[in-house]
Amino acid sequence: MARSKVCELCGNNADVTLMELPVSDGSEDQSIYLCVKCKAQIESGELDETHFNCLNDAMWSETLAVKVMSYILWSKLGRNDMLDMIYLEENELKLVEQAIDADANKLIYKDANGTELHAGDSIVILKDLEVKGAGFTAKRGTTVTRIALAPNDPTHIEGRVNGTKIFIKTEFIKKA
Repeated sequence: MARSKVCELCGNNADVTLMELPVSDGSEDQSIYLCVKCKAQIESGELDETHFNCLNDAMWSETLAVKVMSYILWSKLGRNDMLDMIYLEENELKLVEQAIDADANKLIYKDANGTELHAGDSIVILKDLEVKGAGFTAKRGTTVTRIALAPNDPTHIEGRVNGTKIFIKTEFIKKA
């Protein structure tokens, strides 16, 4: 069955894009059409329960990705009463569990202002930082481009200052 390009959660047909499930093999079966409003709330994690009353209908979809996303969103909204109503096949339940595990293990890197950082962002150093072992000071106001996120430590990022790769604490930087 061909899927129409309307938001598969709320039914809005403006600015609809395809979004993969949090754990996906990249196929269209594991992707969902979302409007800008639904997508922005899902990506930010700030869910408006009133807007997502649309899940009352979406959770009955025959499309795997829509059922799985409905379950994930009901779970994030703390609506166990709705979770008890959704019937998921074994493969759908497995996707839900993987998505919830991936979300729980996701590290979030934030600058001194609380802005989320991503690999490749540019940042500005907020105070003079003595770089141990390199013999120089990274000056306040220095812009560091194309940062990398320190593996398994959301309090540090990696970047190049004066041609030297250094680790910088996120409390001393802001997103440029």
